[in-house]
Amino acid sequence: MSIVSESEFKGNPILVIKNFEEDRFPFQFGLRKAKLILENIESIKKFVEKNDK
Repeated sequence: MSIVSESEFKGNPILVIKNFEEDRFPFQFGLRKAKLILENIESIKKFVEKNDK
């Protein structure tokens, strides 16, 4: 299970997703990229289905 938290970068909110608590390289993004992800969620799902082994 991933660990999800909110943080801040240069005064802007970001979402931080870690594979485990001590993850040194979490997946993190701000509002603009979050909106892009939501707008393209079906394409992302298709990509995962196509490439997941």
